[in-house]
Amino acid sequence: QRLQSASTAAMGKDNGGFLAPKSIANRIKAKGLQKLRWYCQMCNKQCRDENGFKCHCMSESHQRQMSMFTENSGAFMDEFSKEFEAGMMEIIARKARSHRCSANVIYREYISDRNHFHMNSTIWETLTDFVMYLGRTGKCEVDETEKGWFVTYIDRDPETLRRLEARAKRER
Repeated sequence: QRLQSASTAAMGKDNGGFLAPKSIANRIKAKGLQKLRWYCQMCNKQCRDENGFKCHCMSESHQRQMSMFTENSGAFMDEFSKEFEAGMMEIIARKARSHRCSANVIYREYISDRNHFHMNSTIWETLTDFVMYLGRTGKCEVDETEKGWFVTYIDRDPETLRRLEARAKRER
């Protein structure tokens, strides 16, 4: 056993230790979320840096995915947008059902999920565009203040509407 540990030390496996570039990269990878800048939504691939992203973009699998995207880009964008909206609406329904909540707080909670859909792969370019869409479609009440955009969920569930009507009748 002593011989084995001495040979691994001689081979350089223990050199550098905690601050070695490889161990730093492995810790970053294990941590989970990384810079959005090096993420490919089509392939669901997170790259660590510009070089890794460049290599990924040159790969055969990425080229295949991108050729599928160019054939029917609208369908992909619509699907990504639907998934993004569904995820955001789930959080809005939970957090802003009875009171208004900051759109930024909701978005930060949404992106904390490692498998979220990235906004840059949807039809909305900014969070403001998305919030304004929610207001236009009547899914949320939105208002802009000096502190940013706030949303309040509008509950259109038939069961909830029936309960509210029953409560209103009892009060009369």
